[in-house]
Amino acid sequence: MTAENDGTGATPEGDDPFGYLYRQEGGDGSPAPQAGTPRRSFNQVRAVGERQYGGYGGQYSGGPGTQQTAAYGQQPNAHYAAPETMPGGRAATPPPPGGNGHGHGHGGSGHGGPRSRNGLLIGALAVVAAVVIGIGAAIYFNSGGKNQAHNGGAAAAGADGGKSGQQKPSGKLPKGKQIGKKQDAAKFQLAGGAAAASDVPGAESSDGSYVGSMNATGASATWTTGNVPKAGLYTLYVRYGVPGKDANGTLSVNGQPQTQPLNMSNFGNAEEGDWEKGWTRTYAYVDLKQGTNTFKISCEEGNKCEFNLDQVWLKAGKLR
Repeated sequence: MTAENDGTGATPEGDDPFGYLYRQEGGDGSPAPQAGTPRRSFNQVRAVGERQYGGYGGQYSGGPGTQQTAAYGQQPNAHYAAPETMPGGRAATPPPPGGNGHGHGHGGSGHGGPRSRNGLLIGALAVVAAVVIGIGAAIYFNSGGKNQAHNGGAAAAGADGGKSGQQKPSGKLPKGKQIGKKQDAAKFQLAGGAAAASDVPGAESSDGSYVGSMNATGASATWTTGNVPKAGLYTLYVRYGVPGKDANGTLSVNGQPQTQPLNMSNFGNAEEGDWEKGWTRTYAYVDLKQGTNTFKISCEEGNKCEFNLDQVWLKAGKLR
């Protein structure tokens, strides 16, 4: 039931059922309110886009009692007061941060302005650049020092190698390495009645010859080798022949006779008198110097000197 309906559902003739929304109570066509009757309409008819704010005119305009008109669609806040209406007006508003108080704003030259911030930024960038340059320089010079030391060592080694043009032997020779070729005894320097012969078959020399007549005291065969690469202990091998019985001789190295006779036993187990079956070999350990060394096999007092000499050769190390 509406405010103007008497409850019967009938509406006064010519009356607008929604008139209570815009009629003033007590106005034309509206009965005057009675005492004790609550107010049913709080709106007054106004032109579109205008509204009066009574009681606050002193805050929105120059003097009390005036009305402020707001544009359509905007609702001024009844509690808002513009800065210029406050005591002191616009001059009481503090200047914006960073300005100089003379209306220049961000373009001013006071403290805390763009120039000051630019200076701080440039200073920070300079510090970062200095740190980066320092780190790069440290890395460069450290790596350069290592490379320089490495290159210097290589240059020194190259200069040392360039003086002689040859590499010195380093470490020990491989054990068992043969030094030079086998040498034929028939080509050695013979003395004391020793002589080359070839009547006994089985010699391994290049022409089948050998050194015979070694059964006389003083008979000898001497040779020199100049290809010993390093001083040290070597094994001298001697191929010889006996007539089915043991013999021995004297071995001298660089003019010094060895303490033990050179053993020339009948290792081939040939029958006595059989020179052809008596070819075999023996060995002796010799201490040599680098380069040239001289050897001599001879028949001396106390030796059993019935033997023939075929070949000799050297190997590095102490072998059997």
